[in-house]
Amino acid sequence: MDTNFTLSCPIPISDYPNVLLAHGGGGKLTNQLIARMFVPAFSNPALDAQHDGAVLSLLPGGAGSLVAFSTDSYVIHPLFFPGGDIGSLAVHGTVNDLAMCGARPLYLSAGFIIEEGLPMHMLWRVVQSMQQAARAAHVQVVTGDTKVVDRGKGDGLFINTSGIGLLEHGVRIAPQSVRAGDVLIVSGDIGRHGIAIMAVREGLEFESAIESDSATVADEVMQLLDEGIEVHCLRDLTRGGLASALNEIAASARLGIYIEEARVPVRDDVNAACEMLGFDPLYVACEGRFVAFVAPQDAERALALLRGQQRTQQRTHSSGAQSADVQATRIGVVREDHPGVVMMRSRIGASRIVDMISGEQLPRIC
Repeated sequence: MDTNFTLSCPIPISDYPNVLLAHGGGGKLTNQLIARMFVPAFSNPALDAQHDGAVLSLLPGGAGSLVAFSTDSYVIHPLFFPGGDIGSLAVHGTVNDLAMCGARPLYLSAGFIIEEGLPMHMLWRVVQSMQQAARAAHVQVVTGDTKVVDRGKGDGLFINTSGIGLLEHGVRIAPQSVRAGDVLIVSGDIGRHGIAIMAVREGLEFESAIESDSATVADEVMQLLDEGIEVHCLRDLTRGGLASALNEIAASARLGIYIEEARVPVRDDVNAACEMLGFDPLYVACEGRFVAFVAPQDAERALALLRGQQRTQQRTHSSGAQSADVQATRIGVVREDHPGVVMMRSRIGASRIVDMISGEQLPRIC
């Protein structure tokens, strides 16, 4: 019998007697909730890696093929937004989590929690969008579940997707694999998804339409691995944005991360919207962007491959100005000094710490 069982709550009730929206925002409170409550309760080697998905062996003793397994739930409001909807987002999000483990996505499950009264044509529109996104990502939805809750209890529709992918390359892609000297590459402009959601949610109109960047990044990741690029870590820039992703990796790797503000790609219209709304684009979520930690000798080749892939996608799925300025960019480097800290050199040459956000900039953006 386990004699160490305790009834004391790992998160002091006096600090947070109730769950806050910020506990789901991808910042400090989210990490505190995971680290103090969920990880100790369910601790095991796969979970303790705290990656975007779990890397598992199919056979006892670590034999056989390795697979990645991931799950995510989508509660975005509104259900439809410029550049996507909850259906395509649910596919993209889980496919991207598998890709961040270095796995080729293969199969998804889909769980629907539907509020009574949701118009059937809206549900069908979401299902069609999921089907199209799954086909484009080369994955199959092979199992699922449907629940209906009382009117007023479900906010229209929630979706959970889980995914399985196959690891075809013998590399360990994880925060613990990051090394001093690694180069940071962001796959494209940041902050567009969060601003697109806020604009439609609040009825804001800008001079140019801002569409979400929601998309699968699996093809880009697979190309890097197929071409032998030495990738040490990958992370998609969802809740908490680029800043939170870098802080999580710096803490896990116990190394310092240094980035250049002038190199971080932010579109002019997104930057203007952030200034108007009082947001920092470093913390605004993306749904089709990732950061790669690459060995320095492979950095330029990785950039060339990503930019070539993006040019191909733009020719195939041209959407005008929305995709014209998407470009992978080298934004920083990993160092041994200041372990666990993210530092940024500003446009005027000053240095500051980029901390993990404490509260919630944009709730329910995924």
